[in-house]
Amino acid sequence: MGLLDEVEKIAGAVVAVEGLKKVDSDPSILTEAAAAFAGYEGTGALKDFVNKEEGEGEKKEG
Repeated sequence: MGLLDEVEKIAGAVVAVEGLKKVDSDPSILTEAAAAFAGYEGTGALKDFVNKEEGEGEKKEG
């Protein structure tokens, strides 16, 4: 599932850049790069957090 993980992260980066463009009509290239990086890494971190929480919930029930 490595390819799907990367696709999700790239989609997160694209969404972050598009969200930035909604707030700032003319962002600099560095600002866009920072938003893309934050979206890419944030998506991975959020997915890890959700998977961790789901795993703890299963342990508590069983």
